[in-house]
This record gives sequence, C-alpha cells and structure tokens, in this order.
Amino acid sequence: MPIIQVQVLKGRSREEIRGLIADVTEAAVKNLSVKPEQVRVLVTEMEHSHWGAGGLPIDEFRRQKK
Repeated sequence: MPIIQVQVLKGRSREEIRGLIADVTEAAVKNLSVKPEQVRVLVTEMEHSHWGAGGLPIDEFRRQKK
C-alpha cells in the first residue's frame, strides 16, 4: 500500500486539494501497479512562515526575486 506525503503552502481550495489527491493517486496506480483503493495520499498544509528558500522565509525570498 503506497503512502504518499505531499506538502503544500496554505491557501489552496478544497477543490484544488481534491484534484491533487486524485492526480497523485492516478500516478501511483499507473506507475506502481496498485489499485486506487490501496493508495493513501496525505496532504499537509504549511504556513508560509514555516517554509523557506535561500535562507529566508518564502515570502521574503519571493520579494527579493522581484
């Protein structure tokens, strides 16, 4: 039974998360030769302040890139 963990920044709609789960499940079924009901997808939403790049919180990093 594949267990797939996905981390996304907060702010996605329920429909977006639902679509992500469906697409990840489909990819696992296609590539791992398992049935959809065997796939578990865990989506964790992260606060923007808990994500970083280049040594900075992501919002500051993005501001620097502009």
